[in-house]
Amino acid sequence: MRLLRTIRLDDSDLQVFERAAEPGEWAIPGGFAFARDTPETLVGRRYQAFRRGFLGLSSFGWSTLVQVAPVDGATLDALTERLAHHFVQHYGAPDLAAARPVARAELDFACEIADHPPGTLIVVERTLEEAGVRERFRTIDPGRLPPGRVFALVPEEEDDTP
Repeated sequence: MRLLRTIRLDDSDLQVFERAAEPGEWAIPGGFAFARDTPETLVGRRYQAFRRGFLGLSSFGWSTLVQVAPVDGATLDALTERLAHHFVQHYGAPDLAAARPVARAELDFACEIADHPPGTLIVVERTLEEAGVRERFRTIDPGRLPPGRVFALVPEEEDDTP
C-alpha cells in the first residue's frame, strides 16, 4: 500500500502558502478545504493553496509536491483518526463517528493517487468550476528533474486575483 508524503525541494512553499507543510508529512489532496470557496475568496495565498497544494496531515499546511511512499495499515488507521478529529474541529462534522468514514475515503483516494512506484513525485492542479472543485494530477519522475532550484518565485502584479 502507498500513500503521499510531502517533499520540499526548495523554499517556495514557505513563500507562497499561509502555512507550509513540513517535509515528510503524510498528505492527501485536500480539495475539500475549498468546497465553500468562490472566485472572490480564492485570492493571494489561499489561491496558491487551492491551485497547487496538497494538505499535510501533521501541520495541516500545504505542499506543492508530494512523493509516493509505502504506508502500513496501522499508520492509515492513525491518520484516519487524526483527519476525523480535524473534520470535527474545523469543518463542522457532528462527531467522530460521522467523520471517520469521510476521513478514510479521503485517505483511500490519496492511496489511489499514490498507485505509482515509490519516489514518484506528484503535483495537483485545481480549478473551480460550476460543478465544484476539479483536480488533475500529474506525475514527475524525480530522476528527470534538473539540478539546482526547481521553482522560481516571480513577483506578482498588484492585482492578485486568480
